Amino acid sequence: MDDTKRREEEQVMSNEDDSKGSICGYDSLHRLLKDNLKPHLFHEVSRLLTGLNCGKPLETIVLPELASTLSAEHGFDLQAFCFQADKELLREPRVVRVGLIQNSIALPTTAHFADQKKAIFDKLRPIIEAAGSSGVNILCLQEAWMMPFAFCTREKRWCEFAEPVDGESTEFLQCFALKYNMVIISPILERDINHGEVIWNTAVVIGNHGNVIGKHRKNHIPRVGDFNESTYYMEGNTGHPVFETAFGKIAINICYGRHHPLNWLAFGLNGAEIVFNPSATVGELSEPMWPIEARNAAIANSYFVASINRVGTETFPNAFTSGDGKPAHADFGHFYGSSHVSAPDSSCTPSLSRNRDGLLITDMDLNLCRQVKDRWGFRMTARYDMYADTLAHYVKPDFEPQIISDPLLHKKSL
Repeated sequence: MDDTKRREEEQVMSNEDDSKGSICGYDSLHRLLKDNLKPHLFHEVSRLLTGLNCGKPLETIVLPELASTLSAEHGFDLQAFCFQADKELLREPRVVRVGLIQNSIALPTTAHFADQKKAIFDKLRPIIEAAGSSGVNILCLQEAWMMPFAFCTREKRWCEFAEPVDGESTEFLQCFALKYNMVIISPILERDINHGEVIWNTAVVIGNHGNVIGKHRKNHIPRVGDFNESTYYMEGNTGHPVFETAFGKIAINICYGRHHPLNWLAFGLNGAEIVFNPSATVGELSEPMWPIEARNAAIANSYFVASINRVGTETFPNAFTSGDGKPAHADFGHFYGSSHVSAPDSSCTPSLSRNRDGLLITDMDLNLCRQVKDRWGFRMTARYDMYADTLAHYVKPDFEPQIISDPLLHKKSL
């Protein structure tokens, strides 16, 4: 396909997504409120919605001119914020710059698979360049970034997008990791060549030297609505690994795992300072949960949470159903973007656009994690022995709930 035709198709898809994804004509709740509230009212509403970091609203970051130029030329949302920590006497600040990329697919799902993947690579190249030129230390892409999220269809031809951990997506990103001294988290559809060519939903962690540090496979697989993912892959087998990188200890809680508090907890127990949540989720199903779950996890576990969601409406060639009584349809619904970062002190960034590609850059002082642990004492006051005992009994076939019934519960009233 020639470049002119490709750009025309990308523009048509972009225009359609813009109209579907807006909130009353605005691309985020934050922008809607800012443009329609008086400044003093907006300041107070923001305090309640996004919290205060060390007692102050989040500060914005001035980025290099190249990043702004790339944003303008390629039409992606670009935002940057800074989380502070209190100054300490014995520890220097541990500031890490994190980047999150959200994007729509680049070609219709009817295009040749090789063309679709190449177009996504081409689309992401300037966004990654903007992140690298801005000094991002750790960059995370969205779930299954190298393909359409076709797992609603239950058609097995989409398995062709699967690739080994050291496949072409990893090779594509390794160049940027080396060029910019950047750790990159690459969530892909993995083909496990050494174990019967089984498929997994996997995040590959690429080190800042271009090496593959390791991988993590999705722990929880949804069976809700059109999320028919267990047609393609099952629950992961890598536990709750934390990857010690040059810039901090990181973990990846892939998509549906964010609905499971114990999944978040396990990453925290293993020492994570930043947990990334690369996702693909649609508005009708989960949007009210989106700003709550990650923020709660950051608070409860005293770490930063970086939430990424893809953008756009992906239409597939053949209509499908999901056993929920709804008529056959050809799309998942609108992937609402809204990527954001939550801090352990309950503050969070505004979200990226609901309908545009975007890059969110956030400076975070990792000293804040320990400071919040010391202040709130969640680790000290937790009752892990008691929880472990309850869980040990719960998983046994003869488990009985600990319920104390009112002895007069069934007595008839006079």
